Formats: sequence, structure tokens, C-alpha cells
Amino acid sequence: MAGGPRWLRPAVLIAVLLLAYVAAQTCQKSQIRLDKNQAITKAEGQIDFKPKRVQIRLLRQGLNSKPFWIVSLSSPGKVEGTFSELAVVRINANTGRVESVRQQASARSRSNQR
Repeated sequence: MAGGPRWLRPAVLIAVLLLAYVAAQTCQKSQIRLDKNQAITKAEGQIDFKPKRVQIRLLRQGLNSKPFWIVSLSSPGKVEGTFSELAVVRINANTGRVESVRQQASARSRSNQR
């Protein structure tokens, strides 16, 4: 028979299972489940205008580096460098939850404000 206390084997097994569970949960929270096209469709459903331009980028934010789709939707204004409509929608790329919507009418681009 192997030496050592009888409780050691079950304790090691429980520790390994607990470690595997924590690792699985951590990896799952950082996955990207919502693809780019799904994020654009979800963002367009949050606004009240038909955008002519769409820009999208994936950013990881926070201490846990959670992935977010940042979708910018706009329609150009009559003057170059301005927008008649502008919205920025932040979507959790793992859960698909819309975290924030910022919408402005007659917005001016940052390059023209400088």
C-alpha cells in the first residue's frame, strides 16, 4: 500500500476539479460569441435612423479584459466632416448584451472641431 494519509487523494482530486472549473469559467467569460455581423445587426436595432456608414472594432476592457464590440453608425452631413446622425453602440461580445447607446443628431466630427 502507498504511504500517506487516506484523505490526501480525495483532497487532491477535489483541488484539481475545482481548478478545472475555475479555468473553464474564466475562459468562457472572455470568449467572443457574437460575431461582427451579429453585432452590427444588433446595433442597428438600437437606433432610429438608417446609417450610411458603419465602423466596428473589438476592444477588450476592464481588469478581466472582457471583449466588447464598439459599433459606430453614421450618416454624413451636408458639410464635409460633419454628420447628420451619429450613434455609438457598445455590445458585450460574449453575452450579446447592449451595454450602452450614445446617439446624437447633427454631430460634428472630431477632426473639424480641432
